[in-house]
Amino acid sequence: MILILLAYIGILTGFVFLVLSIASGLYYLSELVEEHTEPTKRFLTKVIYGDMVILFLLWAIDGLPFKLTMFSIVSYYVYLQNLKKFPYVQLLSPIFLGSCILVIANHFLWFNHFHNPYIPPLTERLRAGYVPPVIPSFVEVCSFFGLLIWFVPFALFVSLSAHDNLLPTFTESEEGEHRHKNNGLAKVLVGRLRDTIYNISRQLGYELDRSYGRII
Repeated sequence: MILILLAYIGILTGFVFLVLSIASGLYYLSELVEEHTEPTKRFLTKVIYGDMVILFLLWAIDGLPFKLTMFSIVSYYVYLQNLKKFPYVQLLSPIFLGSCILVIANHFLWFNHFHNPYIPPLTERLRAGYVPPVIPSFVEVCSFFGLLIWFVPFALFVSLSAHDNLLPTFTESEEGEHRHKNNGLAKVLVGRLRDTIYNISRQLGYELDRSYGRII
């Protein structure tokens, strides 16, 4: 009984640390992208075109379904439109909302394809010279999803900046100069989640932010 309880506590603890690690990674990547906007844009553009070519080759050589392959290629073309005003993005723009829908659709359509592979009828399998279809291994499917389905949307999520947080921020100085400050979309979401956790902890009587209330 105690071992089962420890197992659940261990799973919960591991999940919390995993979430915190992902959030910290997203925050760091957002900071990195903010400092290297143009190289990031060129990198994402090359990756999108590269994935489109790979998808075409997978259809031509490995026999992936044509309609589903073309759907993914069109999806990448839509993803590419987000880079026209990179790193700026309007969260309610048709391009951004369409990209979010296409990410989900690509995931479920390809998952259904690999989860339910085509199996020829018995009469065809009994014919002489029958060659069984190649069913991708687990590693191959994971690599396909990681590199061709999830990587570009994840990179765009980390790289793009929320439009409401992109207004120029002016800092006073003796010379009267100003600078622009960009807040990455992932950075904004992680920051708001962090502030929410801090507020809940304060209501419960705990202070997680050691710098809270200090005058800087």
